[in-house]
Amino acid sequence: MASPIWLAVDTPDVDRARRLVESCAPHLGGVKLGLEFFIANGPLGVEAVMIGLDLPLFLDLKLHDIPNTVAKAIESTAHLRPALLTIHAAGGHAMIAAAKAAAGLGTRIIAVTVLTSLDSADLAAAGVPDSPASQVCRLAALAADAGADGIVCSAHELSAARQAWPEGFFVVPGIRPAGADTQDQKRVMTPREALDAGARALVIGRPISSASDPAAAAAAIAASL
Repeated sequence: MASPIWLAVDTPDVDRARRLVESCAPHLGGVKLGLEFFIANGPLGVEAVMIGLDLPLFLDLKLHDIPNTVAKAIESTAHLRPALLTIHAAGGHAMIAAAKAAAGLGTRIIAVTVLTSLDSADLAAAGVPDSPASQVCRLAALAADAGADGIVCSAHELSAARQAWPEGFFVVPGIRPAGADTQDQKRVMTPREALDAGARALVIGRPISSASDPAAAAAAIAASL
C-alpha cells in the first residue's frame, strides 16, 4: 500500500527541492509542488524535480478564476501529468465543472474548501458567518455536484465532510506530529489522527523539510502510521 504522506516542498530552489524529495522518497506517497515553487520555476522546474522519480505529482496551484481561464490553465499543465491538482471550491459550480472537463484522465481535481490558516473569526471577517465545518460541508457538496474528485480540508472537518460525501478523496494539510510547532496553522491534527479520521492524502511540509534530517523525520512520521 502506498504511503499517504505527500511531501509539501516549501522552497523555490530546484536543486534543494530535488535533494529533499530524493532523500525522503522511500517514505512518501507523492510530492506536492505549490505556488511558491511554480511561480519561481514554472513547468520546467517541476520536470526537473520529478524526472526519474516513481512518485505522483500533486500540483497545488489553487486556481480560482472564470471557468474558461481555469480550464485553459489546467490544459496547460497536461504534459506534467499531475495526479492531483487543486482549484478553489469558492470559484463556483461552473468553474469546478470546467476544471474537471479540462483535466486529463489521470488527474484528480481537488477543491480547496477552508484553508487551515483560517478559523471562525477569520471566516466571519470575510463575510462567512458559519463555522469552518459548516462551510467545508457546503463547499464539499458543491464540489461533488460539479464533478470534482475530492476536497482539501482540515482534519477537524473530515468527519462532517465524509458524511456529506462518503466517496470523496480527502486531502488534509495542517498535519503536525505530536508536540510540533503549529506555526501559521490554526486547525491541526497528528498524522495518525488524520488518517484514522478518513484522510486519503496527508500533506506534510515543514515538519519534514525544516527538520535537521528530513529523511529521518519522514521515516518517523511513516512509522507512526
